Amino acid sequence: MIPPPVSVRLAAALAVAALAVQPAGVAAEEPDRPSAAGRPNVLMILVDDLKPALGCYGDAVAQTPHMDALAARGVRFDAAYCNQAVCAPSRFTLMLGSHSTSTGLYGLGSHLRQALPDAVTLPQRFAAAGYRTESLGKVFHIGHGNQGDPESFMVPHFKDKVIEYVAPENVGGPITREEALFGNVMLDRIGQLPRGAAYESPDVPDDAYADGRVTAETVRRLRDAKARREAEGTPFFIACGLARPHMPFSVPQRYWDLYDPDELPAAEFVEAPDGAPGVAIKRGGEINAYKPIPDGGDPEPGSELAKTLVHGYYAGVSYADAQVGKLIAALDELGLAENTVVVLWGDHGFHLGDHGIWTKHTNFEQAARIPLLFAGPGVSAGAATGQLAESVDVFPTLTELCGLPTPRGPQPIDGVSLVPVLKDPAARVRDHAYHVFPKQRLGRAIRTDRYRLVEWIDHRVPEAPALLELYDYRDDPLETRNLAEERPQVVERLRATLADYPKPLKPGETPAQAAAKPAPPMTRAEIAAGLEAHD
Repeated sequence: MIPPPVSVRLAAALAVAALAVQPAGVAAEEPDRPSAAGRPNVLMILVDDLKPALGCYGDAVAQTPHMDALAARGVRFDAAYCNQAVCAPSRFTLMLGSHSTSTGLYGLGSHLRQALPDAVTLPQRFAAAGYRTESLGKVFHIGHGNQGDPESFMVPHFKDKVIEYVAPENVGGPITREEALFGNVMLDRIGQLPRGAAYESPDVPDDAYADGRVTAETVRRLRDAKARREAEGTPFFIACGLARPHMPFSVPQRYWDLYDPDELPAAEFVEAPDGAPGVAIKRGGEINAYKPIPDGGDPEPGSELAKTLVHGYYAGVSYADAQVGKLIAALDELGLAENTVVVLWGDHGFHLGDHGIWTKHTNFEQAARIPLLFAGPGVSAGAATGQLAESVDVFPTLTELCGLPTPRGPQPIDGVSLVPVLKDPAARVRDHAYHVFPKQRLGRAIRTDRYRLVEWIDHRVPEAPALLELYDYRDDPLETRNLAEERPQVVERLRATLADYPKPLKPGETPAQAAAKPAPPMTRAEIAAGLEAHD
């Protein structure tokens, strides 16, 4: 039987939820859980390409007073990692609670509903519990042939630009490569289009760019949400996505003026790690879509161009910070702060010339590590934790914080709830983080407090030996040397951890296709558990 369209299935699910009957894939309400009227609101703030270049994370240069103030209200995760360092897949992991290796959603152009037609995303879970769900700005990735997931939210998405110019010298010409990619137009001739400017700094107000407009609209939606809650008792789930500091660094002049170019940090180690496999290294890529970066190359370390790009990134961070300040101020002014859970999440990190790499798309620390802040009811104030965390953990954490049933699918739920850590930052719920990046090989990584192991496997040649990386962040935080051959016992231990994860889907493979194959061999943990059961 052919299932009805996703939008029809969602509408039906929400209708039965309103009658206190849960949709398929959503557990029944537990008797001791509060009704929707008694639950806290949720404001998710998603910031594109934001690594922990924030004052609250110890960056002495970053001018981020508003994110720092938000951190002071709640819990800061100092060891949080994305599950894949590129926009669309990272946002899928957040909204599904599923690793890329569980869904096959590895690409910018991956389509969620083609891979998982019956998935219940994080906002859908909240809608089924009586919340009004809305999205603004860059929430799901839209572009590169991807339309995001319109079915996830109850009202039409408020979309604005990611690639934007307002300086006179950068407007009025033909569409640029990145404008076309993010506009889902001319996708068959991207290489024939001109490159856009890598940065601009006109003297304009915040709302000259999309993030200012998205923030202003989110504030208006918060006012409406307060009135709706007072009249109807309906809590809100609002996701607000900010585009900066994603390139181009198109940011109002006053945010550039916050920084002295001579005081900005420069990459300390600009070479590939000694002994790293070639597949781990990135050269060029996204950065080459912009001028004046050398076409097909990278900025020279220490060059004026490299310094300007670092300046633009920090200006973008401060511009995003100002928008966060407006959102938190609105919560305070409207009297919503005490009953609203706020999450601030960066979708992945960003290379600024370290290892000679720019932007993201790697398994290295600068691409994988992210800021993650929680504040609001049920969250300790003014605390920091070294608990390792992943993007997939946000889904079960928010459902538990807000009194919703524990998510159990229908998609794989790979995250764990961080609520014990939000209540006691010394608590621990996992001993490692897992992430992945697909290139010619698939690189799966285990990050512990001290080490990162990356195992690169070749799906095309299953019998080919894996390529391995091992980095010791206690003794070598800049990843200058691959230690995989020197520390075989550490490699063996971390590969055993990796072996306990389900077999990864191949790029382009859907869960349904994988399920139709013969069952894979049992993992070591499954064999051990079976032996114990028969002892």
